[in-house]
Amino acid sequence: MDSRRAEAASRTFVLPIRVYLEDTDAQGVVYNASYFRFMERARTEWLRAQGVDHDRLRQEHGIALVLASIEAKFKAPARLSDVLYVSAEMIGASGARVVFEQKVRRGGEDGQLVCQGRAEVACMDAALGKPRRIPATLTSEGK
Repeated sequence: MDSRRAEAASRTFVLPIRVYLEDTDAQGVVYNASYFRFMERARTEWLRAQGVDHDRLRQEHGIALVLASIEAKFKAPARLSDVLYVSAEMIGASGARVVFEQKVRRGGEDGQLVCQGRAEVACMDAALGKPRRIPATLTSEGK
């Protein structure tokens, strides 16, 4: 991995997401499950910022990244039309696992914390469905 990609891998990726009607209940408050979709999008875009996407991982390396576990702590409600800033930061990687810390904020990248989460992603052999070591290009080993 060249030095620019290695530097990008160490930073937090932030994705702005507007809250639409489909993300909310009848009172205009974001459904809890919507936060998991927002965080998934941020993790996917973090991967793209590393120069890789899910299709390329499957086609070139024969691997798939699958969610192994996720947890969230809800701090404040988000509402219809809010713009949320959803971060994804890789905080650890070993073997076939990558751990992300994620935050959802309103009012900017340093705005009010609405939700925070932690996601563990497993690297799987796409054909066999078994765990497989993470490619070095996604971890500090490739820096």
